This record gives sequence, C-alpha cells and structure tokens, in this order.
Amino acid sequence: MPKRKIIITPALVETWTLSPTVTFGSSVRAKGILLEVRARLPLNVRKSLDVSGMALVLGMAEDCADEFTSTIAAVTRALDGIESLPVIPREIQDILGMSAGERHRWLKDGRLPSAGTRTVRLSGRARQITFHVFDPRVVEDLLDRGAVDEWREEDIAARAENRRQASYRAKISRSLRTAAKQPKTAENQIDAAANDLRGWDEFDVDGLLR
Repeated sequence: MPKRKIIITPALVETWTLSPTVTFGSSVRAKGILLEVRARLPLNVRKSLDVSGMALVLGMAEDCADEFTSTIAAVTRALDGIESLPVIPREIQDILGMSAGERHRWLKDGRLPSAGTRTVRLSGRARQITFHVFDPRVVEDLLDRGAVDEWREEDIAARAENRRQASYRAKISRSLRTAAKQPKTAENQIDAAANDLRGWDEFDVDGLLR
C-alpha cells in the first residue's frame, strides 16, 4: 500500500499577490518570478517560498518567527520593481501563445525585438546557455494589439507568395528546357524543309537559280 504524503500546514504564512501587469496572466511567468525572488534569499529559506496561482506564499514553522520576519523583508525588497524583470523565452511563449519555432523566426526577422541576452548555468551542470530576453512593456504592447495573429497572417501570405513565385520560376525553367530541345530557328527550319525537296540538287545544277 503506497505511503500517504503528510502535509503540514505552516503556522506562519505571508502572501504576496502578483498583479496582472507583472505576470500577464501567465503561470509560467509567475513561476519565473518565484525563481528570481528565491535566488535573492538565503539558501536555507528558499524552499519556504512557493507560488500558488498568481501569488507568492511564504510558510514557516511557529518557532521560526525571527527568520520569518527577516524573510518577509527580503521578499518584499526582491519584489520591488519586479514588473521590470525581463521576460525569458518560455515566459513570452506562454504569454503570447507562440511556439519556439515562431519565436526564433520572428526574432530573426526583427518583428520580435530583443532586449538583450542573458547567460545562466544549467542546474547541476558546468555548461552555460545564453538566450534572448524581452522588455515586459514591449511584451505588453504585443499582447494588447494581438501582434502574434497579425504575424501569422503575414507569414501565411508570404508563404503563398513564395509558392506562386516558385511555380512561376518552375514554369520558366520548363519553357527553357523545352526550347533547348528544339534549337532550330524559323530560318533554319525553312532551310531544312528546302533541303528535303526532291530533285533540289539537280535543280540547282541546271543553274535555274542564277
């Protein structure tokens, strides 16, 4: 029989509700903010802070009152100005409802403006990764005006135009190949027809053309 997980409700609890201007309604963004705030806390209390919906929740045992008070102050400081925290790739994909492929394509063609890059070390690994981050106010503007839908329509139109041009180029190529197989000009065709006339050589010898 599987063991039941016993959940102990902490005696000391503090909650910080994250506003829509911070999370854009994204649970992925809320989790990213949690990780950002945790990184600014002492190691021994980081796991005491968690996310529930669109709120950060700090929970500690009753005998940790002093630590609880100092952690509240640290979290409050960390959240000051958090609305300016750059948006990372997985967050912008969730906020704007785009795929990783779309993000790469629109970043490359300039429609999705980058706010710079960030380098982090993967947890438990020596390797570092560098990725683009995005200005939250730019993300807000893109969300408000439905930019992703516009870009998708533009991409559909561009693909249709590319197919039309490819079809036209293929048609021209086929015409050129056909012409290459029939190199005779109209003049050459007349000469060839004349050479096929019966008795032409004798007619020419008789001097009737002079």
